[in-house]
Amino acid sequence: MNHIFTRRSMRKYLDKAVESEKCERILRAAMQAPTGHNAQDFEFIVVTDEAMRAHLSLLGPYSHFAEKAPLHIIVCENTLRQWPNSNWQGNLGAVCQNILLQVEEEGLGACWIGVWPYPERMAHVKAALSIPDEIIPYALISIGYKEYEKRADDRFDPGKVHYEKY
Repeated sequence: MNHIFTRRSMRKYLDKAVESEKCERILRAAMQAPTGHNAQDFEFIVVTDEAMRAHLSLLGPYSHFAEKAPLHIIVCENTLRQWPNSNWQGNLGAVCQNILLQVEEEGLGACWIGVWPYPERMAHVKAALSIPDEIIPYALISIGYKEYEKRADDRFDPGKVHYEKY
């Protein structure tokens, strides 16, 4: 699983569409993520329309680069599938990580843009995509062919590891 060590956020993409087969494999990987009580409380919105991608890229001060990504996957929480006291944020974090790793496997690049818990970002995405009240947009993941390769850094820091107690 070398992709854990080589994957980096990509904010520059080639002007090339992502094949539907690759998108499906990315979504399949997303749905393999573990969820508490196997709730599978996720939903996905796939956006390829150029005008909608441009509109969604305006959701925050650091998201403008996403306009150039040919594919957006919006990861959402379906509150009707939540278990009581659910850690749905953890569930969707695992979903997003699976997406990012499968994107790398496909030879693509991606960047995770947080939507939840920012009310203005959530409102922007909900209004743009006609998302019903029971669905919470959690993240927008921009995906595309990498404009360039990023250098992989070794991020291991033994000073952040504590054994037996802090």
